[in-house]
Amino acid sequence: MTWKKFSGELISSSILEEVENAIIRETGNGHKIKVCIGTDSQVKGDLTDFATVIVLLRAHHGGFMYIHQEKTPQKMSIKERMLVEVQKSIETAYSICDLLDLYDVDLEVHADINTNPMFKSNKALNEAMGYILSMGFIFKAKPEAFASSTCADKMVH
Repeated sequence: MTWKKFSGELISSSILEEVENAIIRETGNGHKIKVCIGTDSQVKGDLTDFATVIVLLRAHHGGFMYIHQEKTPQKMSIKERMLVEVQKSIETAYSICDLLDLYDVDLEVHADINTNPMFKSNKALNEAMGYILSMGFIFKAKPEAFASSTCADKMVH
């Protein structure tokens, strides 16, 4: 899986190594770190573009993120697409959660799903929330899900 920084610079090491080095660097600089993971997608013609982000937040000092993008020609309903977004976020969270536990870093999984039943994405809310919580992760939906609805969203629009 290829990850890059917001600047577009490709990460040559594994994402695990990159995140670990960032945690060591940031905590060494006196920052309390929290990690938020989210995925957003956009249908463009025959392709669906997915962007997953790992956001490292420094308490009261901004943050930075790593991005993984992939495209698929697979046709999906809105509900399927929302659940694929959640699945991609969970896979990413699962791949780094042991590392975060080791350094005592909090983790949230953000879903780009609206809690308002008037929005189409709301159809996937219960399944997404159950999926994330059953994996033992903290769940955030809109409007608190900035990792997916703001950070990842910028990468697919």
